[in-house]
Amino acid sequence: MAIQRIEVRERVMARNNELAAQVRSRLAAHGVTALNLVSSPGAGKTTLLERTLDTMGEELGVAIITGDVQTENDAERLAAHTDRIVSAVVTGGACHLDALQVRTALDAIDLDRTRLLFIENVGNLVCPANWDLGEHEKVVLFSVTEGEDKPLKYPAMFERAGHVVMTKTDLLPYVPFDIHRAIANACTVNPELEFVSLSALTSQGMQDWFQFLRQATAPELARA
Repeated sequence: MAIQRIEVRERVMARNNELAAQVRSRLAAHGVTALNLVSSPGAGKTTLLERTLDTMGEELGVAIITGDVQTENDAERLAAHTDRIVSAVVTGGACHLDALQVRTALDAIDLDRTRLLFIENVGNLVCPANWDLGEHEKVVLFSVTEGEDKPLKYPAMFERAGHVVMTKTDLLPYVPFDIHRAIANACTVNPELEFVSLSALTSQGMQDWFQFLRQATAPELARA
């Protein structure tokens, strides 16, 4: 008996990469920098974006696409901090966003008024690592309420990221978390990573985050 092997995953990923290339080209044509924010659930993506919108939303022309499994709660929270449309993608159970969802969401965004696009991915350190959304860079949020070995347990995400944002640092006096060990573990996986440590609640370290965003949206980088 003959067996025919059907490479469904390979075809799906290839199609996603084609769509991601279209997203990347469209963003480049408008000079928009896109950052794909990824993390475990509860690492603080939405709170960080709220603070970012309050301080830098207009300066950087920020637009946001949010992804969640069921609700639009994150999008509703963020919409309270901006006059721009926040595009909510409800995946209906899928553990990540894909390039088609991002391409569709772009239709509701005025790219001519946008310099920085945040894609708030579904809280998950596994699936989103493998899906190109047309972003310029993946940014991993790593909360001090997690284990220092997260980069070793989920290496693919840290391998494919450019920056790691250590979040909730105001809790360091109260949790058994060695931030230096956590950073060392991440560097073991990807020595090229750069780090920002902050607390969106107390604003400690937020200026370093804002400086990173200003550099990321510099005209020469946005065209790259």
